[in-house]
Amino acid sequence: MTAGCGRYVGGKREPLTRPSATLSRRERALANEIPLPPGEGAAKRRVRGPVPLIISRLQRDLSAFEERLGYKFRRRDLLTRALTHKSYSHEARQDAVQDNETFEFLGDSVLGFVIGDLLFQRFPSLDEGALSKIKAYLVSASSLEAKARTYGMGDVIYLGVGEEKSGGRKKESLLANLFEAMIAGVYLDGGIEPARELIERAFARDLETIDLDDLLFQDYKTALQELAQGKGLPLPEYNVVDEVGPDHDKRFVVEVKIGNHLARGEGSSKKEAQQQAAKHALRDYSGR
Repeated sequence: MTAGCGRYVGGKREPLTRPSATLSRRERALANEIPLPPGEGAAKRRVRGPVPLIISRLQRDLSAFEERLGYKFRRRDLLTRALTHKSYSHEARQDAVQDNETFEFLGDSVLGFVIGDLLFQRFPSLDEGALSKIKAYLVSASSLEAKARTYGMGDVIYLGVGEEKSGGRKKESLLANLFEAMIAGVYLDGGIEPARELIERAFARDLETIDLDDLLFQDYKTALQELAQGKGLPLPEYNVVDEVGPDHDKRFVVEVKIGNHLARGEGSSKKEAQQQAAKHALRDYSGR
């Protein structure tokens, strides 16, 4: 089998006759007009047509990701785009390499619709305010980031060199957006049913553990702020007072000050520790 790329001689294209197995990865990519990952010359070449639907040569390893996701894409271009961050498309400088920003927009809408429907069916007696609080908690950035980490999405996203160096694979906002983009990819590839199934699997535990007696749904910081405003106190101040454990399993201790009262909380992230500190402060005030 011979490759479809070649060289230009006298203004005419002459095909390469070497077996494709002997070509470099860059030459094979040129032959199939598929995008190269950062650092392999993708920004220097021009694409003559749209990215094809089948790009298994470049993304053969994504089959493991699809197994984790529980969905196999029929259109590989949709999976590729869902995983393409704007930093990669900007550095590639190719019209054929599109980022996933509009997928994020669509995925956010699909996610909101499905979560809203699930909550409506599961808690028919709750009012709009309570349902809205639960929904906001479920689709928060920290919640979606956790979902993306569960499926290992940060390991397979296409990032530009600069974003890669700045730790983009671990950024909360990037991972949350990536999860939404993946929902859009599944929806565009298979329709609403597989998208709904993915969302139901991802949020099954969250839905099962919702405590209807706790209508704050872990937004204790907002509640504490409202309490401070209601009592005419300065807004709560949060400070990290300790960090314990190794880097891969670090715990943060945060202290919150509201008026003359101090409370502490601990968590695997600064945000979680702040919420726990606010929760303890609220508990202390309610006991007065």
